Amino acid sequence: MEGASFGAGRAGGAIDPVDFVKQPQTILRVTAWIFSIVVFGSIVNECYVNTDIRTPDLLCIFNENESACSFGIAVGIIAFFGCIFFFVVDLYFQQISSVKDRKRAVLLDLGFSGFVSFLWFVAFCFLANQWQRTTMSKAVSQGADAARAAITFSFFSIIVWVALAVKALQRYRLGTDMSLFATDQFAADAGAAYPGYPTGSGIESKDTYQSPPFTETLDANPKGYQAPAY
Repeated sequence: MEGASFGAGRAGGAIDPVDFVKQPQTILRVTAWIFSIVVFGSIVNECYVNTDIRTPDLLCIFNENESACSFGIAVGIIAFFGCIFFFVVDLYFQQISSVKDRKRAVLLDLGFSGFVSFLWFVAFCFLANQWQRTTMSKAVSQGADAARAAITFSFFSIIVWVALAVKALQRYRLGTDMSLFATDQFAADAGAAYPGYPTGSGIESKDTYQSPPFTETLDANPKGYQAPAY
């Protein structure tokens, strides 16, 4: 973006809601937010089953490994609130007048997106591995679709969060156009020359400075003084 600071225009500019919604970054955040809901919602609602009718205990459908379900839920919640937070940051990003604050926001977005991408990769591998080891039964079959949905959308979440990290990296590389922050002191005309020091007319004045004449006179033969006789 020409004349932009880390992907946004002059601080304090008006925000166009339509353009904001159409931004790839906004679409990616909404998509990641929906995927996170699908993952932890599927695990919480349908991935705890009763595999033994003699006990009322509900066990994790992923090979009865409680850590698999807990990790999937935790990553989904982190991604859920992270999307909300950075969505608000994107919404007010153009109102940030400090270049340093904009840089910190972009770097935070880059670091968080990369970190969550890694978490989703671990969650996908963990859930897929435990699902392969799960012994199928009647109770497990009832929650099988939810388990597969959690695994599938964990994989999709990796792609979306990597794309968000790439977008943050692109914004960081855009850097800052300092003309956005220091233009008022220059002339409105872009081709106008910068005012220099005042110069003289180039004509030397005939009225030159003179010190007052020395008017004191001395007597040729001061009183009381006689020339010596030789």
